Amino acid sequence: MQGGKSDRDTLKQDTLNKAYARWAPVYDVVFGKVFDDGRKASIEAAERIGGRILDVGIGTGISLDDFSRENRIVGVDISEPMLRRARQRVIENNLTHVECLSVMDAEKLGFPDASFDVLVAQYVITAVPNPDATLDEFLRVTKPGGEVILVNHIGAESGARYVFERCFAPVARKLGWRPEFQWARIQNWIDRTPSARLLERRPMPPMGHFSLIRLRRSAV
Repeated sequence: MQGGKSDRDTLKQDTLNKAYARWAPVYDVVFGKVFDDGRKASIEAAERIGGRILDVGIGTGISLDDFSRENRIVGVDISEPMLRRARQRVIENNLTHVECLSVMDAEKLGFPDASFDVLVAQYVITAVPNPDATLDEFLRVTKPGGEVILVNHIGAESGARYVFERCFAPVARKLGWRPEFQWARIQNWIDRTPSARLLERRPMPPMGHFSLIRLRRSAV
């Protein structure tokens, strides 16, 4: 079902919370290198604008060291176990550019409208119960003229990888994400959101299965 939710597409928040709690102790080891290119590319894109940056899904804070000390970083995540590791990282590495870290639902961000110059969400949009509402919220808290920068796995539209992702989907949901999430889901949201404009969609390693996506919030 394009642009909406189906039973197959739905992720449950309690399942996600349990998955993130399990991943917290080993996340950096398991996913650090795999996600490194996309993570650094999204930070580089964000820092071309700079200012006050919201990192949604900050997790264990693995990206915090990569942000310039000239910017102010706010990090949020739904998982308290993940954030405990991020807070420890801030203390150990004296990351004075980190303004705050808070437990928060990406779909219900507790910030006023237009609070941030840039919003970064690394490997998040396929791992939330309602991606469309989450994108709405991302745009709401971003200033007009600012950018929403996503980096994520984008599902195949045909071929062997498409078949694999569909078959693997029930297992992946228990681990906390949708492997079959296709670009059409984001494109449909852009098409019906007048204040969102696509600036860039760039394939990222490994093997182009991930994409860097830059969206600009217009003044509409």
